[in-house]
Amino acid sequence: MHPAHDPYVRVRGADEHNLRHVDVDIPRDALVVFTGVSGSGKSSLAFGTIYAEAQRRYFESVAPYARRLIHQVGAPKVGEISGLPPAVSLEQRRSAPTSRSSVGTVTTLSNSLRMLFSRAGTYPPGALRLDSDAFSPNTAAGACPECHGLGRIHRTSEELLVPDPSLSIREGAIEAWPGAWQGKNLRDVLDALGYDVDRPWRELEQRDRDWILFTDEQPVVTVHPVRDAGRIQRPYQGTYMSARRYVMHTFADSKSQTLRARAERFLAAEPCPVCGGSRLRPEALAVTFGGRTIAELAGLPLSALARLLGPAADTSETSRVLTGDLLARIAVVTELGLGYLSLDRTTPTLSSGELQRLRLATQLRSGLFGVVYVLDEPSAGLHPADTEALLVVLGRLKAAGNSVFVVEHHLDVVRSADWLVDVGPHAGEHGGRVLHSGPPAALAEVAESATRRFLFDREPAAPREVRKPSGLLRLNGVERHNVRGVDAEFPLGVFTAVTGVSGSGKSTLVGQVLAGVLADGTTGDGTGCASAEGLETVDRLVQVDQRPIGRTPRSNLATYTGLFDVVRKLFTGTDEARARGYKAGRFSFNVAGGRCETCQGEGFVSVELLFLPSTYTPCPDCHGARYNPETLDVTFQGLSIAEVLDLTVEAAAEFFAGTPAAVRSLRALLDVGLGYLRLGQPATELSGGEAQRIKLASELQRTRRGHTLYVLDEPTTGLHPADVEVLMRQLHGLVDQGHSVVVVEHDMAVVAGADWVIDLGPGGGDEGGSIVAAGPPAEVARAAGSRTAPYLAREFVIGR
Repeated sequence: MHPAHDPYVRVRGADEHNLRHVDVDIPRDALVVFTGVSGSGKSSLAFGTIYAEAQRRYFESVAPYARRLIHQVGAPKVGEISGLPPAVSLEQRRSAPTSRSSVGTVTTLSNSLRMLFSRAGTYPPGALRLDSDAFSPNTAAGACPECHGLGRIHRTSEELLVPDPSLSIREGAIEAWPGAWQGKNLRDVLDALGYDVDRPWRELEQRDRDWILFTDEQPVVTVHPVRDAGRIQRPYQGTYMSARRYVMHTFADSKSQTLRARAERFLAAEPCPVCGGSRLRPEALAVTFGGRTIAELAGLPLSALARLLGPAADTSETSRVLTGDLLARIAVVTELGLGYLSLDRTTPTLSSGELQRLRLATQLRSGLFGVVYVLDEPSAGLHPADTEALLVVLGRLKAAGNSVFVVEHHLDVVRSADWLVDVGPHAGEHGGRVLHSGPPAALAEVAESATRRFLFDREPAAPREVRKPSGLLRLNGVERHNVRGVDAEFPLGVFTAVTGVSGSGKSTLVGQVLAGVLADGTTGDGTGCASAEGLETVDRLVQVDQRPIGRTPRSNLATYTGLFDVVRKLFTGTDEARARGYKAGRFSFNVAGGRCETCQGEGFVSVELLFLPSTYTPCPDCHGARYNPETLDVTFQGLSIAEVLDLTVEAAAEFFAGTPAAVRSLRALLDVGLGYLRLGQPATELSGGEAQRIKLASELQRTRRGHTLYVLDEPTTGLHPADVEVLMRQLHGLVDQGHSVVVVEHDMAVVAGADWVIDLGPGGGDEGGSIVAAGPPAEVARAAGSRTAPYLAREFVIGR
């Protein structure tokens, strides 16, 4: 038993994921950083155990009926946790993206701005005062009736619906129509209505073309299908639907993401003609503050909005109180390096790091104390200059009487910790142990720690010879978002790092313009680039991001890399499988036949406990194997298909040593440091960094022909410095083979090892969008006016 004032959170017997019966004591009212290589178990300890247990205890205090209305996390595998206060989690996972969610709604700044216009706005003579809801595009009282508060409408045209007018309707001229029977049905209905479906589209009368594509009529006619040999087809009543009506209906109502994406190809989005894209009713837009409408203020960068609200002309008490509240809230957001964002910026366009910092700003204003804040890499996507501001904010959360537990790889954040919990020594089954729990300085004595080398054995970046470019790709007149009139040169055959503070235009220039121009092979309208030179020297573009490789447990490492196809063929080729007539589909847990039907190939079943969190238990029939007994009878080299999927990449490389097709995939995964993952590990259990390295491994195993340009947006996000070294070895290897690599990056160790650096800035938002410096890293480190230069210079002096 520990006294009531025990200042520690004490964890006993934690077994979540790969944790090995972990016991650890962590101080409260401190900044505690959890470190370790990717997959070592630090997130399992911080989020999967400590935060999950705090949530479970909270739910126990809620009325049983109310518990059913809240999504509950399962109880963590832990013996006991004492001294645990209430917890708030700020993870990088995003909810379902929606264009109605914005910076303003996430931070609640929109509420304050709407109240300012409602209570202190300048109204037209005789106009009634509006409630704050009337200034919101997300309410019926405020939304523009034409676009329903979205600001844009979707239209289609004959050119979009019929891209090739030389074809007849029977030959598929109306490309927007569905395929298979539904498309044939619409064609047969048109034929029955008397339209010529065999005449080239361009030769039809314009009025007929307009009716076919755009009518809102839905006539019903008797269709007499053309009889196929040997098939009896009876007449039926067919209903006609125009191409526009079909596309709009599919885009608005279809539950299928694939069908909605296809329909979107035939639509063009444009600003709403009624509200001009402002999303609001005319009554709301008639009200001003400081001479501007609420839509105009919501479109300003937050730093510019603060400057405008500061010397507000209206000096009434109401105005002073409301602008004071707004300025205080905006100050926290700009302090976290997000002053370049505007209130109307939608959340789907934000990075996960930006979203997390916006939520952090909201928490800082909440005034809570005595809480444990659990943060997942708050430095993700932050320039070193912005990381310093982040540390100040974390310090203020702690000073307010809270505990701040941070899963982090950024060494500046690690050095600033009061307490360090280092998990390892390696990943997966080779990790899961707490190597050190104590002051950061004491980690120097822990020889097993992979973190120790980077914290204490710092050396200057090793000088290396910069590669000579094999060519040049030049983008002229780049105009997109805040990048205005920029001419950018990307040397080919080298490793290029693009740097700059958050919001300076890096992802716009590289991820949108450069990648877009290369993907389309053209410039001009829609690309953001007036012209380009050197496109013909690049044969292929590969973009590698950190988005999940799948959103359900049915997608896994083996299915994504194509390894599962090889494994199933090996099992199909066994004597036992041939004797039973088993085909490759028999060994898939995603289709009926070979899978266990009790759990539908999931391996577990959900048990509803009504007032308690649902719990998952191994399937009572297959016991987690996912297959039925007949399928498991078939073995390859002594192992069943379920046992093979349970192998780690490391073990599988040995097991399949004699199978070249499998070895190629496994070798690529080992080369990017993923030997600890299991072949059947669900995609939902993988971090963003792991997903990105799996994609890179899939690319590495392919036979590469011609010159490939690899584009990666912050590839080191979520990676321990030791993992960064492994990743960089692979990327530099691609360059050594004659390819080009362009990375958007904040890790100065990576930038110092590049051949060429393009630094954007000098600030974010409207203050960015220009190329401040370009050249070899050592030169950029000396560039005047660059906010990156001083941090890059450190790498050549004191090292990491």
